[in-house]
Amino acid sequence: MINTVLFDMDGLLLDTEPLWGVSMLKVAEKHKIPITRERFKETTGLRIYEVTEHWALHYPWKGKSSKEVADEILDEIIASSKSNGTVLQGVEKTLKLLRKHQYKIGLASSSPKHMIDALVDHFDLTKYFDCITSADAVELGKPHPAVFLHCAASLGSKPIECLVLEDSVNGMIAGKAARMKVIVIPDELHFDDPRFSLADRKLKSLEDFELSMI
Repeated sequence: MINTVLFDMDGLLLDTEPLWGVSMLKVAEKHKIPITRERFKETTGLRIYEVTEHWALHYPWKGKSSKEVADEILDEIIASSKSNGTVLQGVEKTLKLLRKHQYKIGLASSSPKHMIDALVDHFDLTKYFDCITSADAVELGKPHPAVFLHCAASLGSKPIECLVLEDSVNGMIAGKAARMKVIVIPDELHFDDPRFSLADRKLKSLEDFELSMI
């Protein structure tokens, strides 16, 4: 029986996903790193520090280290998210519903912990979560299942007791690899991606979420 629901953050709770690319390009241009949107495909699924390490290896530049560039991108994305981001449709309704029915609620994101904490606090969502876990705490990020398994363990839940809510293919794969039930809520651009057929269910919005789906 499922008693625990684990949420992703970027693109599921908050509409911050598109802001990543803008921030990365802005910082890359500042430091004359030859990065284009097309080259983002090379680092899909990697954490931001892994992304800039990849850049340093394949597109070396002079000046700041890869870690310093990653930190700068994070500062930019946090500021941009606070100014331009919003909580996505159905998020608070779903969180309140789960809280009312006494489900354990976790957040398991590949974003760095200080970014998660800053944004979840800014948008007044911290109060809904029993556990907030970043892929910083584990060796590998999504699509590896470690961040979901770590969050579930922190909540005292077994994988088979967990439902994952995700918006991305990598997140879906991570949830299924963790042996958890997965509901995906892809953005409009990727909604018809055939890979989402691996999920247990697909919704257009968290507005459509109902307890009967658990």
